[in-house]
Amino acid sequence: MPAPVVAPALARLAEALTDALPAGSDVVVAWRDPDAGNGVSATPGAGPPLHALARACLDGDVPPQSASVLGEAWNEGDARIALAAQLGDALPPAARAVWLALVRCTVAATLAAVRAQGRIESLQKSQRLQQALYEIADLAGSGLEMQEMLGRLHAVVAGLMYAENFYIVLYDDIRESVRFLYFADRLDPYVAEPDTEISIAEMPNSLTVALLRQGRPLLGPSARLRQELGVHLDLRHGPDSADWLGVPMRRDDRVSGAIVVQSYDHPASYSHEDRALLEYVAQHILTALDRKHAQVELERRVDERTLELQQANLVLQAEIVERQRAERLQRALYRITELSVTAGSMEHFYADLHAVVGELLYARNFYIALLTQDGKHIEFPYSVDERDSTRVTRRIANGLTEYVITQGEALLADRARIAELEATGDVRSHGALAHCWLGVPLLRDSAVVGAIAVQSYTPDIAFSPRDQELLTFVAHHIGGGLARKRAQEYLKAAHAELEFRVESRTQELAGANRELRAQIGERVRAEQRLTHQARHDALTGLPNRPQLLERLDAAINRMRGSADGGFAVLFLDLDRFKLINDSIGHAAGDEMLVEIGRRIAGALGEEGVVARFGGDEFAILAEQVADGAGSVALATRILEALGKPLWLGGRELFPSASIGIAQWQPRYRLGEELLRDADAAMYRAKAEGRDRSALFDEAMRAHAIRLLDLEADLRRAIMGDAFEPHFQPIVRLADGVVVGHEALLRWNHDLHGALPPGEFIGVGEDSGLIEQVDWLIYERVIAWLRDQREGYVSINVSPRHFHSDDFAERLLRMLDAAGADPHRLRIEITEGALLDDAPRALRMLNTLRGRGVQALLDDFGTGFSALSYLHRFPIQSLKIDRSFVSGLDGETRAESLALVRAILALAGTLGIDTIGEGIETPAQRDILLELGCQFGQGYFYGHPQPA
Repeated sequence: MPAPVVAPALARLAEALTDALPAGSDVVVAWRDPDAGNGVSATPGAGPPLHALARACLDGDVPPQSASVLGEAWNEGDARIALAAQLGDALPPAARAVWLALVRCTVAATLAAVRAQGRIESLQKSQRLQQALYEIADLAGSGLEMQEMLGRLHAVVAGLMYAENFYIVLYDDIRESVRFLYFADRLDPYVAEPDTEISIAEMPNSLTVALLRQGRPLLGPSARLRQELGVHLDLRHGPDSADWLGVPMRRDDRVSGAIVVQSYDHPASYSHEDRALLEYVAQHILTALDRKHAQVELERRVDERTLELQQANLVLQAEIVERQRAERLQRALYRITELSVTAGSMEHFYADLHAVVGELLYARNFYIALLTQDGKHIEFPYSVDERDSTRVTRRIANGLTEYVITQGEALLADRARIAELEATGDVRSHGALAHCWLGVPLLRDSAVVGAIAVQSYTPDIAFSPRDQELLTFVAHHIGGGLARKRAQEYLKAAHAELEFRVESRTQELAGANRELRAQIGERVRAEQRLTHQARHDALTGLPNRPQLLERLDAAINRMRGSADGGFAVLFLDLDRFKLINDSIGHAAGDEMLVEIGRRIAGALGEEGVVARFGGDEFAILAEQVADGAGSVALATRILEALGKPLWLGGRELFPSASIGIAQWQPRYRLGEELLRDADAAMYRAKAEGRDRSALFDEAMRAHAIRLLDLEADLRRAIMGDAFEPHFQPIVRLADGVVVGHEALLRWNHDLHGALPPGEFIGVGEDSGLIEQVDWLIYERVIAWLRDQREGYVSINVSPRHFHSDDFAERLLRMLDAAGADPHRLRIEITEGALLDDAPRALRMLNTLRGRGVQALLDDFGTGFSALSYLHRFPIQSLKIDRSFVSGLDGETRAESLALVRAILALAGTLGIDTIGEGIETPAQRDILLELGCQFGQGYFYGHPQPA
């Protein structure tokens, strides 16, 4: 028990005992206690013999008693207590017994007080330590800057021990360097620079470096520690201290730094208990620093991502503004066309044109100028201006308007430009001088017939080249609209003249009326024909999609008011119709479509309506089928009718079709929903082999919903970076040496675990998300490639990338940014990607090859058989499809051998390497090697593994 706690209690014990003794008596009390420690209390006159007697009694050697000398020992709980007394006067036995009882009570009370005080101090220390740890944890999660947090940590340590002089240092044992994160010392003026690394070679005589290298706590005067460690005094590292305590901070059994406190004034300022306490606190401080560094790094990454999103948002906003501008322009052009055919006057027409232009740009001051028929004057049929209220017809001169008309080009001029033109004599201003003037020519049949102009009288409003382009574009349409409007006005005038002549020449009235009625009749018939054409297919005469949708909506509304009956929608698509068009011509194809429509209508009878949607697609509304069985029976009748022989182009054909059926259910609200589900069922019928029907059911609905959910999961996975590459080795078959790897995509789905590409690539392709997934994987693969010493890595490239003009450049930029060698990257493409847009694909592959990126043709032999194109493309290797390799030692051995030999012969002729995919047995490897295949991959050599 520390002296400050025990000494007062011992003093009170001695006083209590001497007060109860005869004058001249001396007493020694000694004890051993596991909680209170060892204690001795003696009166000032107690000599060595009396102390020796107390120790003997404490050890169990109690001597015989006498009248003047008393020795006794007893146990008080876990404590051993001894009493030795030299009495000044003999005590009677009764007084002696009372005095001994008083001694026992007094000693027991003293021990209880000492124990209680010890427990209180221990609890207080625990509370201070616990509070310190709480504060350290709170600081780690706070938003304080690093230096402010370190200052708070200093205060926490100072609450546990003397820490006026305190510093934290981080240690990198690989780089052999230190960084002083925090430094506070009243004698050492060093200022910590947290971002500055100091080589420990520059600090050979530093106790801090010795502490980091020793990896154990150091405690004591700095001079003694230097002597023990063989470190010389170097005042550059601060003066000697009276007491120095340093403890290492460890991370995974490696020294990562240290915390040091020191005292310049008081030796023995720190105890072993302080050392243990500082060691414990140091580890929590290291954890807090790690959390703070992680928080800083996370904030940095969040800031970077936020900046990226802000930049993307700016791009998106620009796209939105551009799209809105295009929509406004489209509406303006439509409005101009609409105005040109309305029955309003020319004055209203000009005013409406002004309003249209005003929606696109500043047009408070706007006028239209037109050349007269003789071409010598310009007139102003419309003018609205803040300064020049009227503009009169004038002879062609050298004004800004005439300049635009004679040059036949737009003019955008501010006052400086106008001054230049006036100085050269090209123009002379008429009317009020504008701050900015924009005029564009009006054209009719490529000839300039006038101009339109806008102008601003304030420097705050200036027109831009973009406004010039916009007004020029609009002017082309205004010129056409003006011509139509003038023609309409001319027709009106002619009609008025005709009416006047008819009225004045009554003898011709009857004939004119008959002619007019005939014209009206023809117009009615024309309108009827147009109405029929708008609702029917021009080729087959069948109803078209809009008419069928009207019938469908009517059927849905009818079913909502009735609990009986039902109907169905059948979606029919001819099988292999494109082959007929390509082989015997489109005329024969049209003839076939007409016959198909007739056969469907014949099979349907009066039970509904048949519509052609375009191409080889037909839709049937069957209004008399109450359930799925009736719908399937109807589809069977239609297929039987279609399957009868048909002679076209001198050939006997047997048409077939795939039919999807959607039976009415109360959940349907729109006809489009029924058509959608029937279309989905039709694709199911095609997938099951064609020439059949499929009824849309809950399984298809669930499948469609699953695809939607999968697409949503895919979008979230892209945001969460849930994709990773797995690498499968590619080996040289002759000796099994690994020459490269193929990077294969894996999705770590939250619910379904690792998903192979086959389960989500289709959704990715359909939704367009596969490109984003690919770029995420490419970035990780290229980083892996950069860190590998040898071999190449191949990445799979979706055909969608070949529709992007900058795919090659973006991939090369990614390689350059990562510092990876392009010569060690291969791209795997399919035959379909080559043939979809061959010129674009060739340019892209040549760009990549120019930097060293080679191309591999994947799954060769299963696609479009691009043999005639193969020699045109820079292909380094052909990858023989696994379906051929697996058949080399299976039931299709003969066919597989023939196909593989043909592929190898083709590759040999073109000087192209070959890689066998899906090798799983030694026999497959040996056969490929014997046939001349150089390289291979498959489970026989290794499963795909993460990086």
